[in-house]
Amino acid sequence: MSDTPVPPSSADAAAPPPAPPARKRWWHHWRAILIGLVVAPVLLFTAFTFVAANWSYSDGERAGTLQKFSRKGWLCKTWEGELMQPTAPGVAPTIWNFTVRDDETARQVESGIGVRVVLHYKEHKGIPSTCFGDTHYWVDRVRIER
Repeated sequence: MSDTPVPPSSADAAAPPPAPPARKRWWHHWRAILIGLVVAPVLLFTAFTFVAANWSYSDGERAGTLQKFSRKGWLCKTWEGELMQPTAPGVAPTIWNFTVRDDETARQVESGIGVRVVLHYKEHKGIPSTCFGDTHYWVDRVRIER
């Protein structure tokens, strides 16, 4: 056994180098394309809707006479109402539309139809669907003044 290297044979020297792997065509990446075109926008829309529905832009109270209150919607049922806010004698009152999403609060609001009420609301701007309510103002508390 000697330490001298064995020269390569002529058959080894004539062999071409291995070919590079074949490139994949764009349609072989259909899963990544599906995620990029369908799944990612759906996830972004869902995240935006979650944030808009759970963080309020403003909150406050409005007082007036409850004029109308009904449950509306084809698929997503919400309680929608109108509050008549008087301004000055002889001037037409301002009508404020609102949404109630909780059934217990809706029962309390319903008991105040025709009387003066104070409604506490939270304003949610940017809601992308009317499935959460027809208005941006979501009433969460009611105080009936008799």
